[in-house]
Order: sequence, then structure tokens, then C-alpha cells
Amino acid sequence: MTLTAQTIADPEFWRQPLANRMAEFAVLREQGPFLRVTVADPLTMTDEDFFAVTRYAEVVEISKRPADFCSGRGSTAVADLPTEAMEFFGSFIVMDDPRHARQRGIVARSFTPRQLAGVLDSVERVCTEVVDGICETGQVDLVEAVSQPFPLLIICDMMGIPRSEFTTVLNATNVILGAGDPEMVGTDNPEEILGALIGAGMELANLMNDLAEDRRKNPTDDLTSALVHNTLGEDVLAPDELAPFFILLAVAGNDTTRTGISHGMNLLAQNPGERAKWQADIEGTTPKAVEEIVRAASPVTFMRRTATRALSLSGHDFDEGDKVVLFYGAANRDPRVFDDPETFNISRDPNPHVGFGGPGPHFCLGAHLARRELSVMFRQLLTRLPDIEVVGDPVPLQALGIPLVGGIKHLPVRFTPTAPVGR
Repeated sequence: MTLTAQTIADPEFWRQPLANRMAEFAVLREQGPFLRVTVADPLTMTDEDFFAVTRYAEVVEISKRPADFCSGRGSTAVADLPTEAMEFFGSFIVMDDPRHARQRGIVARSFTPRQLAGVLDSVERVCTEVVDGICETGQVDLVEAVSQPFPLLIICDMMGIPRSEFTTVLNATNVILGAGDPEMVGTDNPEEILGALIGAGMELANLMNDLAEDRRKNPTDDLTSALVHNTLGEDVLAPDELAPFFILLAVAGNDTTRTGISHGMNLLAQNPGERAKWQADIEGTTPKAVEEIVRAASPVTFMRRTATRALSLSGHDFDEGDKVVLFYGAANRDPRVFDDPETFNISRDPNPHVGFGGPGPHFCLGAHLARRELSVMFRQLLTRLPDIEVVGDPVPLQALGIPLVGGIKHLPVRFTPTAPVGR
């Protein structure tokens, strides 16, 4: 049977192993730069039409043209959502300028390499803490024991969230990132799933609002304090802007690292020669290896844009309101840009992947931190647990629709127990 773009709408497409899914994307990519897809919204059960964008050049071009392809009508979901709900979960990534530029500019002040220096230093400490927690066991679920807690602990420490609230944040982010998976959400009833999403968002919002109120009275050196205090006349996030930003940070801020660690370990298991190269030269190989993991895994599945006017691109005529969905993983394996794109090559150079989004105003603000987290974690795993091996198939999220994050929820690994180093 001929593969068609409608395959993308099938939840089973997203539950395949990564290599199988990308092999099908490779077929679709050659059928044209824009492929029409109709998908049923699993919550509203209404049909939504969009154009799938699977080629690198078009993903990059659309990303660079926010005036023609906007984010403010929805970027993290195919379906249109009420503006209040969309912005509650998406903060400034679902906005256009000038609102986007203002909020991103405020946050960006705290995300420069200089301002992040303290956080970047803490990545090593938190990583040691996480690996210490498993190193004597000999066998764990990598996702539950490493991939999930590691980036979220860094975010909580960065924001000033007390460790006593970590489980609350973890459970809420799992619901939001779970793409409707009953194991993550706790139900398979669409109406209950929607309620769980809203409840998880409110839990994070209430936690952040309480912390912000305390930091306004008792500032410290954490990111929350920086975002609520005016320094030298600089603008700050309004109270109703802070909670959505925290939800964005807690969810989007950990998904690249979480999914990158899980897929990265599985990619190394499938490519033992590349793993051997990495372990033979950890320091020299890590930067390129991390970029290759992000390219090959492409943790963020998609972002959506909406045509703001009638226009033509790559021979296709768009009408105002047409939805385009940028599939980053497919673009990252476009043979027009990447040599032998289906091969996992930790020495790949150049590697102009769009795993952190395409160029333009919505490029991932936390890319620098994510790269640091992936570098430190793989360095520790490959040196402290040198024989760590995957001992079972990765279990993907059972997404209801097209998942925003192509996550793995379980990945069993085994290794020779070693002594902790941080105690």
C-alpha cells in the first residue's frame, strides 16, 4: 500500500520505533514540500486540516518569516485553542511581536551564558547527585531514574523551587508532557484528560505564584527573584505572566534533555561503533556527539505556524489561515542537507540541525543549557558506568494524537555497580 501523508495523523505512526517512523517520513518527504493532512482533535473530535512540512529548506524559511507565518494563532497544537488556554500553557512561544519580543527579552536577560554561569556550574553537581543515586543498583529504568529527574531538578533549583515540591512539579509536568498517555495522565477518558491537563497547569501556576509572592518580599539569587524585581529600570514579568513562563520552563525546558538522554542512550546501543568512538575520546567528541543526538532524536516533534495572508512558497499557494506544521525530525534527515542522514554519526560536521527550532525569533532560548545538560550527563554515564547497556526495547509514549514531544517513557538499562562519588 502506498504511504500517504494521512499516515501522520495515525497515533500508531508515533508509537513506532524512531528508525521506523523516520523511514516513513523519508518517503513522505519526497512526495512534496507541503502535504495536506486531516487529523481529528482527540479532545474535541473535530477535524483539523494542516500542511505537513518535512523538508529542511521550507522549515527554515517559514521559521525566518514570522510576519507571514505567525505563532499567535497556535504553535504547540494543531487545533486552535482559546487564547487564554494557549498562552497559559505556552507563554511567549505562542505569541507574536511585540508581545513575544517583550516577554522573551525579559527572560533572555537571565539566559545569557554569563547569567547562566551559576546554573551551568550546578549542572555537574546535580548530575553527580542523580548518577550517585543509581550507581550502586546495577539496573534501572533510565527514564524514571535519570532522564526525568535530572533536567527538572536543575530547573527547580534555578527557579528556587524547594526540593520538597519536586514530586509535585514532576507529576504535573508528566501529565502535560504525556500527550494523553493513560499511564502518564492516569486516565484514558478524553474529558478527564482535559481536566487533568488543566489541573496540572493550575498546580504549577499556584506553586509559582506563591513563590513569586515570597520573592517579592524576600529576594534571593534565583531566577524567580530576577524575574519579579526591577533592576535599573528594566521591565519585569507581570504577575499573570510569571506562572505561564514557569509552566513553559518546567515542560519545554526539560523535554529536550529528558528525551535526548533517553533516545541518545538507545541510539548508542544501536550504534556500538559510535559509542566506542565517544568513550575513546570523551572530551574531544562530546560537543559533536550531543549535536548528533539532538539531530537524530529531534525531541520536539513539531511547532505549528499559521499563514497570515495569501502567499506562495516553493510552488505552493497558501490562503490566509492555512496551518503549517513543521516536523523537525523529518527536516533533520533531509538528504538535501545532510549526508547519509539516517546514519547516526557522532563526528558529523557540519550539523546545521533544527532540533532546537528553526532560525528566527522562536529559536529555543534554553539551547545553551540543554547542550550543557546533555554533555555533562553523557560524560558521567560513559565514564562512571562505562559498561551501561540497554536491556529492553524503549517504550514510547502512547500519544492520543500527534505528540509535541516524541518521548520515551521507559528504557531499562544495566551496568556494573560502582561506588558513589558525591558523598
